Amino acid sequence: MSKTPITVAYGDGIGPEIMEATLNILLAAGAQLEIETIEIGEKVYLRGGTSGIETESWDSLRRTKVFLKAPITTPQGGGYKSLNVTTRKALGLYANVRPAVSYSPFVKTKHPNMNVVIVRENEEDLYAGIEHRQTQDVYQCLKVVSRPGTEKIVRYAFEYARANGRKKVTCFAKDNIMKFTDGLFSKVFYEIGEEYPDIEKEHWIVDIGAAKLADTPENFDVIVMPNLYGDILSDVAAQISGSVGLAGSSNIGDHCAMFEAIHGSAPRRAGQNLANPSGLLLGGVMMLQHIGQADIASKVHNAWLKTLEDGIHTYDIFREGTSKEKVGTKEFAQAVIDRLGQLPGTLATVDYKESATFDIKPSVREPQKKEQVGIDIFLNWTGGAAEQLGKTLEQYTAGNLSLKVITNRGVKVYPGGFPETFCTDHWRCRFMAPDGETISAAQVVELYDNISKAGLDIIKTENLYNFDGVAGFSSVHG
Repeated sequence: MSKTPITVAYGDGIGPEIMEATLNILLAAGAQLEIETIEIGEKVYLRGGTSGIETESWDSLRRTKVFLKAPITTPQGGGYKSLNVTTRKALGLYANVRPAVSYSPFVKTKHPNMNVVIVRENEEDLYAGIEHRQTQDVYQCLKVVSRPGTEKIVRYAFEYARANGRKKVTCFAKDNIMKFTDGLFSKVFYEIGEEYPDIEKEHWIVDIGAAKLADTPENFDVIVMPNLYGDILSDVAAQISGSVGLAGSSNIGDHCAMFEAIHGSAPRRAGQNLANPSGLLLGGVMMLQHIGQADIASKVHNAWLKTLEDGIHTYDIFREGTSKEKVGTKEFAQAVIDRLGQLPGTLATVDYKESATFDIKPSVREPQKKEQVGIDIFLNWTGGAAEQLGKTLEQYTAGNLSLKVITNRGVKVYPGGFPETFCTDHWRCRFMAPDGETISAAQVVELYDNISKAGLDIIKTENLYNFDGVAGFSSVHG
């Protein structure tokens, strides 16, 4: 077998120790790897690299298309961008896959029958990283959800389920509140789900879904979620299965893939030969399957399971009465190496097949008729009550544009607001054309100019559109 080129980064904190342990196991098992090493993380940040990675390191990632990455430390303070988010977005790694499996009775868990895979959208949502400070008191983070991005992750979840013999895909979203963004995610889930009649489909509002996941995870199989919910709940799932330290993950794109542990760099444990390398090792197992070395992936995973069964445990999962020997990072790696070729006796044996490749393309849709019918103008204003601001703005019009409503933090405060509503210095003022009428860019400019000349501080605007006659903007609370 020819060697597969991969890019490896040892990271920060416990990263170098667990990466060394992981690579020793993979190579001892016969993995055919041609390793290129790059530097990432804290040292790069402190040299001025705001994303934690040098420009030339991208050449290696784009050449090998496979990245085995140890955790890093991001320096405290502003100005530093998440390396994970940067890598996922730059390389188009749209699908984050995180299995959460219990290893009872060898690892303590309240859920001995848990075997859940969380498929998380990896590029959009609040992780688009578009944030602004708009007034002295108000900050904004934009939640970006696209139909193509949603179609890709939902279809990936169904294809993954089918390829891996999974029977059900569940969608978690908050579409009862965020009717456009999470509403789109749920709508696409139902649309694409119809193409998979062999797979059971269900949908939960994310809050009650999270509660059910924490209480009865055995009722779930594959769960697909937008980015933020998936990030949070995949950690929850890993912890309730036994330990975050045992969980690996893959980040899959059309051209490249990244594999890692889901935990952080744990700098307080660095250099002490204490860290559990299991999360990164299982990320490495996912990598082996991805690059076509499924037999080696099975060999490593089964040896790891046998090590757990034999009670050879690092400090984080060691339990008196269950564990037989507490070992360090190096000793745990050697124990796995010693068991290569052996199978677990109690835990289910793993037999990986070659990783399925999914040719996932967003749908091509007919263009919709887009008409502007209004504009939301946001003001930084501290001049008094909402009634006063409303009376001031009512005198400004442009053609058929006139003030309809003012909100503060999303709640209507004019006309007819309640005096009990708490307000900040951030006001959304909605100007609309009469029903059935549209507006022009010239009207928007005229209105903007008139309000600015009146001395009011405009901080942003949002155009309000109808698409094929259907409003493309949310209604107002209250």
